[in-house]
Amino acid sequence: MSEQEPRQENSGIPMGRPFGIPVYVSWTWFIVAAVITWMFAPVFREHLPGFAPAASYAVAFAFAVLLYLSVLLHELAHSVVAKMYGLRVRRIVLYLLGGVSEIETEPKRPGREFLIAAAGPVLSLGLAGLGLAADLLLIEGPGVAQVLVLQLWFANLIVGVFNLLPGLPLDGGRMLRAGVWKLSGDMGTGTIVAAWVGRVLAVLLILSPFLLSMMSGQPLDQWQVVWSLLLGSFIWMGAGQSLRFAKVRARIPRINARELARRAVPVTPDVPLSEALRKAAESQAGAVVVTDYDGRPTAILNEAAVQATPEQRRPWLTAASLSRTLEPAMVLAADLTGEELIEAMRQAPSAEYLLVERGGEIFGVLATADVNRVFSGV
Repeated sequence: MSEQEPRQENSGIPMGRPFGIPVYVSWTWFIVAAVITWMFAPVFREHLPGFAPAASYAVAFAFAVLLYLSVLLHELAHSVVAKMYGLRVRRIVLYLLGGVSEIETEPKRPGREFLIAAAGPVLSLGLAGLGLAADLLLIEGPGVAQVLVLQLWFANLIVGVFNLLPGLPLDGGRMLRAGVWKLSGDMGTGTIVAAWVGRVLAVLLILSPFLLSMMSGQPLDQWQVVWSLLLGSFIWMGAGQSLRFAKVRARIPRINARELARRAVPVTPDVPLSEALRKAAESQAGAVVVTDYDGRPTAILNEAAVQATPEQRRPWLTAASLSRTLEPAMVLAADLTGEELIEAMRQAPSAEYLLVERGGEIFGVLATADVNRVFSGV
């Protein structure tokens, strides 16, 4: 399960940096580890007669750890292939329902999207095959190793097959998106198709325990109902998030730095804030740029800081004191549009950016709030 989720700053417990990718274990993992341990301890007692109850719980916990190690390898497969194509991978987080690879940039071609998505299930199915081979050929007689390998290869088979289901946010959904993207030439169309297929899968998954009970005449398995509801809800919410993503992405071509730019007035660092604001209002400008005494821009007046400053204090503060120093990445070409503009803003997050012409002349100021309003439809 590797469709990218919104960033969350509470990453969990850091577990290392394989291939240079930070890996975290969310606190929710301990919940699912406890559930797996409790559910599988009786299974191991059944397969390992003579084991004390405490020992069976220890083996079940080891299974939980090894299972999530398999999930980590699944996510690493996605991330390593993404890095091969030059995409930035922020981190991998193992959490309640598996893992997520936070790949910060989208593939530019559907073929790359397909291969990145397919890497995880292929690795899981490969682990299942290796485990089955070890179970049949290498391990002799019943024992802890045989039972663990049996459960692990079967679990990896389930993970691989489940993730191949053709609906977002599952890997199979990303593969379907890549296919529709290739045929239609539009990534947004692929996302919408794969997301709606994901919603259909979510409904079928939630209904499956009830349908199976009706068809077999057997009573409902409560645990099956709980897991189906949990997984179905996850897929439904992930599909909804993908639909919202498609709507946002459709507005990216409308982003134009020149059209969104605010006219800016230049002031020197020692000009009082109140005077800088008066000049801006007089010139009907929406931004103030602080320059040195030779006219070179050095900072941009921060709108949020100005709004938080009471009017009676503004004559006693300089414009420079409420400005953010211009870093090179905060100076953008005025003719940037679409994805190029979004990528430039992502490289250096800021509330305001200075827009300049190709010759270096100041064109205006681009406020992140104005860009966000385009995406929100305001």
